[in-house]
Amino acid sequence: MTKKNGWMKMNQERHENYIQATKFLLFSISAGVIQALTFTFFYEIMKLEYWPAYLISLTLSVLWNFTLNRKFTFKSAANIPLAMSKVAFFYLIFTPLSTWWGDALTNLEWNAYLVLGLTMITNLVTEFLYTKYYVYKNNINTALK
Repeated sequence: MTKKNGWMKMNQERHENYIQATKFLLFSISAGVIQALTFTFFYEIMKLEYWPAYLISLTLSVLWNFTLNRKFTFKSAANIPLAMSKVAFFYLIFTPLSTWWGDALTNLEWNAYLVLGLTMITNLVTEFLYTKYYVYKNNINTALK
């Protein structure tokens, strides 16, 4: 491979990474809207405590985000149950930690929506990295058009 071809390939990969990150961000924003609206419903209207309202809204947003990102961001034909299991493993770690810190911070009288927003940003960054480099590592752009 010549230097020019290597540079072009690296530039193409960088461009693809940018597109994937942008799509992931946009789909995550839509999942964030779902999470914020359902959290507000359960927290304000149903009067649930922070942690159950958070858990329900997180679950709904994860299902939405997984479905869109698998199909449109990473265009993956990976085994869906296996990919979903890998994402579930991420949330086996993230969910208890984020529920714990969210409950702890709201008990310290932090604003529940500030805690939710900071948690959603943490989720966005860590889930993108985990999904791209672990869940779909060798299965990006493998779906048939």
